[in-house]
Amino acid sequence: MSTSHDISQTVAELMNEIRTLAAEAEKALGHSVTEHSEEALDALRARLEAAQERLASLYEGAKEKVAAGAKRADRTVRDHPYEALAITLGVGVLVGVLLGRRTKE
Repeated sequence: MSTSHDISQTVAELMNEIRTLAAEAEKALGHSVTEHSEEALDALRARLEAAQERLASLYEGAKEKVAAGAKRADRTVRDHPYEALAITLGVGVLVGVLLGRRTKE
C-alpha cells in the first residue's frame, strides 16, 4: 500500500518527466524535419504515451482511494451519528472562535 508521500513523489516525478518531454518536443520541433529528428519524435511519442499511462494509473488509484475514504466516512457517521454531530459542532465552534479572534485584531 502506497503512502501519500510515495504518491506525491511519484506524481512529482511524472510531472517532471512531462515537462522534460515538452521541452524536448519544442526543441525537436524547432529544428528542420530530418530522419534523425523523426526518430527522436517517435521516441518522444513513446515516452509521452508511457507517461500518459502512468498518469491514468495514478488517477485511477487516487479515485479509488477517495471513494473508499468517502464510503468509510459515511459508514462511520451512520454508525455513530451523535458522536459525529458532536465533533462537527466542536470543530465549528473552534473555527468560529479562531476566526472571531482574527477579525478583532
